[in-house]
Amino acid sequence: MSVVTLVSGGLDSTLVAYLAKEEGLRLHPLFVNYGQRALERELAACKRAMAKLGLDNLEVADLSGFGALIRSGLTDPSQRVIEDAFTPGRNMLFLLVASAHAYKVGADAVSIGLLHEETALFPDQTSRFLREAESLISRIMGREIRVLAPLAAFHKDEVIALAQIKGVEGTYSCHMGEEEPCGNCIACNEFKVGEA
Repeated sequence: MSVVTLVSGGLDSTLVAYLAKEEGLRLHPLFVNYGQRALERELAACKRAMAKLGLDNLEVADLSGFGALIRSGLTDPSQRVIEDAFTPGRNMLFLLVASAHAYKVGADAVSIGLLHEETALFPDQTSRFLREAESLISRIMGREIRVLAPLAAFHKDEVIALAQIKGVEGTYSCHMGEEEPCGNCIACNEFKVGEA
């Protein structure tokens, strides 16, 4: 089985790639530049992780105009990174581009690093969204392309623990894009699970 794996340089998507490689799947890693503030550091972390996995076929989709049009705290420094974090259509954009790439390279599926539905903050992070996206994608591509979310049963603390076991390191998950993670954005706050 071959899969287009959406990779962002963050912990969740990097772990998905590690697990897929471990299962012996043929991987087509895809990084999406959607105009995010953290582009430079995310892409650098992504390239390091793919190199560590021995994957030399990372593709980068330059869709930076999306963030220029659909401004949010993730794409526009003048907006609030937490309160304005919702970027409408972002996950559908990711899945659509990944599926079109899957069609072109003959892959059977696409994977995205979404976690347990209880952790969903936005409507495009739910199991219903994934089911409906898979149905739509298969219809518009003219053949079945599965949408996988291998971490859908996991909470962040479980992802962190499993990533440590698998030796995942050097990821970057801060939405601000600074050298040192801000510690306050949604992505950074996820890492505070279990802290007193």
